[in-house]
Amino acid sequence: MTDFLPLFPLKMVIFPGEKVNLHIFEPRYKQLVRECEENGVTFGVPAFINDRIMDTGTELRLLSVEKRHEGGELDIKTLGIGTFRISEFYSVAPQKLYAGADIVRIEEDDARDVLLNDKILIELHELFRILNIDKELPSQAADFVTRDIAHHVGFSIDQEYEFLCLGSELDRQQYITAHLERLIPVVKEMERLRMKVQLNGHFKNVLPPGGELKG
Repeated sequence: MTDFLPLFPLKMVIFPGEKVNLHIFEPRYKQLVRECEENGVTFGVPAFINDRIMDTGTELRLLSVEKRHEGGELDIKTLGIGTFRISEFYSVAPQKLYAGADIVRIEEDDARDVLLNDKILIELHELFRILNIDKELPSQAADFVTRDIAHHVGFSIDQEYEFLCLGSELDRQQYITAHLERLIPVVKEMERLRMKVQLNGHFKNVLPPGGELKG
């Protein structure tokens, strides 16, 4: 069974549980926000990648309209509440200005391995240390699900979309773990090369083989 959902395609991936601020200026999306306010409808954000709308997206709920500009533009706060798959896409929904789709909501398995979360947290601290990133991370493995940190592990937008499509938390844990295990050695090597290049700009004392440095 499918449900109709208004769509707001964006060149980004939004995850369930994520709060997103949006600036609305096009008439079609101002119409959509008005319907969210008046009727409590939700809307979907499928990622727009490589010039096409992807089949899987995130359903969002309007939390608040933070500001109404004089020109009619809106600043809104939203929350991702679940994922869906497009069954039938409409570039313009019937009697509306915006796009829409018949969608199927995706049921997910939230079971997870806390030990894998421990590993992810250790690797993420290591990545941030190497890159000198000062960003707050969860203090304990039980304090987060993978979607909470997915924007901070160095995914490309294609990887974020692949990650979004995974239907179980255990699959998402394994995906992030494999990604960090590939990424961290590359980052370490890049940091080593950076330090080498930096050192090559300074004078160094070099001992010839079998000899002593003489002044």
